[in-house]
Amino acid sequence: MGSREGGGCAPLETGPGRLNPFGTGGGAAAAAQPRAAQGCPRQRPPPSREPPPGPGRGSPGAAVPRCRARYRAAVLRVVRLMTQGADVSGLFAEMVKAGAAADVLQKKLVHLYVRAHAPRLPRLALLAVNTLRTDCADPSPAVRGLALRSLCSLRVPGAQEYVRQPLLSGLRDPASYVRRAAVLGCAKVHELQGDAEVDGALVNELYSLLRDPDPIVVVNCLRALEEILRKEGGVVINKPIAHHLLNRMADLDQWGQSEVLAFLLRYRPRSEEELFDILNLLDGYLKSSSPSVVMAATKLFLVLAREYPHVQADVLVRVKGPLLSACTSESRELCFTALCHVRQILSSLPGHFSSHYKKFFCSYSEPHYIKCQKMEVLCELVNDENVLQVLEELKGYCTDISEELAQGAISAIGNIARTYTEQCMGILTELLGFQQEHITSAVVQAFRDLVWLCPQCTDAVCQALPSCEDTIQDSEGKQALIWLLGAHGEKVPNAPYVLEDFVENVKSEVFPAVKMELLTALVRLFLSRPAECQDMLGRLLYHCIEEEKDMAVRDRGLFYYRLLQSGVEEVKRVLCSPKSDPSLGLLEDQTEQPVNTWASEFNTLVPVYGRARWALVTAQQPVESCYAFSPCTDSGNRGTESLISEGNQEVLEVHPDTGNLTLIPDVYLTAEQFEKTWLSLDISCQHSLPWGRTVHPDTIQTAFHVVHIHTIAMSKAGVQPWKAYFSAQDDTGCLFLTELLLETEDSEMQVSVKQSEAKPEALQAFMSVFGTAMGTVAGLKS
Repeated sequence: MGSREGGGCAPLETGPGRLNPFGTGGGAAAAAQPRAAQGCPRQRPPPSREPPPGPGRGSPGAAVPRCRARYRAAVLRVVRLMTQGADVSGLFAEMVKAGAAADVLQKKLVHLYVRAHAPRLPRLALLAVNTLRTDCADPSPAVRGLALRSLCSLRVPGAQEYVRQPLLSGLRDPASYVRRAAVLGCAKVHELQGDAEVDGALVNELYSLLRDPDPIVVVNCLRALEEILRKEGGVVINKPIAHHLLNRMADLDQWGQSEVLAFLLRYRPRSEEELFDILNLLDGYLKSSSPSVVMAATKLFLVLAREYPHVQADVLVRVKGPLLSACTSESRELCFTALCHVRQILSSLPGHFSSHYKKFFCSYSEPHYIKCQKMEVLCELVNDENVLQVLEELKGYCTDISEELAQGAISAIGNIARTYTEQCMGILTELLGFQQEHITSAVVQAFRDLVWLCPQCTDAVCQALPSCEDTIQDSEGKQALIWLLGAHGEKVPNAPYVLEDFVENVKSEVFPAVKMELLTALVRLFLSRPAECQDMLGRLLYHCIEEEKDMAVRDRGLFYYRLLQSGVEEVKRVLCSPKSDPSLGLLEDQTEQPVNTWASEFNTLVPVYGRARWALVTAQQPVESCYAFSPCTDSGNRGTESLISEGNQEVLEVHPDTGNLTLIPDVYLTAEQFEKTWLSLDISCQHSLPWGRTVHPDTIQTAFHVVHIHTIAMSKAGVQPWKAYFSAQDDTGCLFLTELLLETEDSEMQVSVKQSEAKPEALQAFMSVFGTAMGTVAGLKS
């Protein structure tokens, strides 16, 4: 892309119908350009510092420096058109030539263009490889780093073979910017290679760079090793690496500190003295200005101090301030996450934030989901000193313009009424006077739950029920009202007449659940007030049996009809039999949980989703993200990796590890214990493994015994279907029960795993160990 003979500036050569980024030539494109852009500037340019053209270059080359700005503008226009969706692929060859210029800004634009079009034009993209490799040896660190980053980002088959040598050179480059780009390039190249073997030499180079003086290079190495060694359990953190990272914490920025603290969770101190030395080093990060650093440091404290509950409690007291600041943050996402973690802490330390209850009052500008979380927290902070203030605040939310918020506030008052009944009953009864449909429905539902959990409130609730039926239209409210009238209708004078209105309108009722609740309530009320209910009960049964189209309602009607035929005493025995104490479930919910039950879940998505939902989400993730069944082809390299310090020649040996999981070798379950536990648990993870080979039970048993997974029972070789059962236990007491099932030969091996405690991280680590063992067996028998 030089100048033409005659001193003019040359445009990019384009074919018929192609876009001309220079705007030269005839047509509207040229007319639309400013006059100064249609030719070289007429004024004399400033003296150029570049050397004069050598012999043989001729005068046309002298015009190139004068047109450098116009040349860059043309490249910029091509990139702008590309971002707007225009087809500029025909300029690929010319753009590659433009990348050979000395202008760094122009190189950036060209590299952006090449990376975007390389997958569409793989053959032409190889033309850019030579230019990029040349730039990787440029004297300028900015050019070297830019070229290396672009070279590693080419998604072109066959380009990876040209990347290895520049990568190794970049990892040893004296410029930190180049080393940063090279480290991230290793992860990119590994991702593009797919299932290819892990390059042991590259991994060793990355481990050695953990001693790099640039802190960003250190953190990038950790992330790159985590991606490259994902199938082998990720980067290994042993004692020398852990202590080295702890000593470098002060040099890292907030992002780097959060990352390093997360990786340090994989290290377990070998002694109590070492443990407290680490905790003393981390003490200052509990007061960091960054919420992410505070949360990461808190989790590390809680996990490392499993055997010291007083240390865990002290840490939770110290992070009270940062958590309260996050709960009032302007960032809604941060505020919501902090509130979820506050609720998690309150499950182990009730009343931990009681003195700061006003911090959880809702603001008018906050979104609905944050207000709901704050109301949940307020319910757990209520005590004798602040109950009146909290109830007054919640009472104001009950008349909010948002129906969901108003109903949530009423539900919160109902929850507080289990402890402070007298104060709450007056507020709930007062709310019925508003005659608003959503308010009345929520109050009646709160009454139903309160009567069930606190029978002493029955008389007060029954006095407030009359006239509620006129304003309730939703299904939940109707069911709650009908249940109350059926269970305690003998204390409500007009109960039969209210139920009669529901019976009269049963044909127009659209909710089957309301009809089924009406059947049960009317049969119950018939037992205490038969004269008033006999006629309407007969009409309801006739409609449900003869005219109702919903089969569930029809079956319920037939059941009660046949039950009534067996006699009133039989009906009383079925419907009025003794019930379990409803307060047992309430007391179980209020039981304080030890911190260790959720310490590993702190600073994760589990407090946000909840354990049950998060277990469901992780169970539906692709299997590759949890474990891999391919044999470990580079295990030898993993066992011999080392990190050498330049100062004292200290060698940090890296040994295979299982992350946060430590399986206990001497714990065995009997067949009876295994069967009882297996039947009481739900499946946590399932996977189908291609298995087109003969089963060798001895080999499988030996492979699992090495990783401390014990065999409970196993079918003989050749038996169809073939089954095997295994058990393992980690150091926290969590059991992992596994079933292997092979229906027929040349079919898939079905793997089912059950976990005694819902710990997604531990399950993921166990599946990694299990997959490695299965991969070893598959590799030996393939």
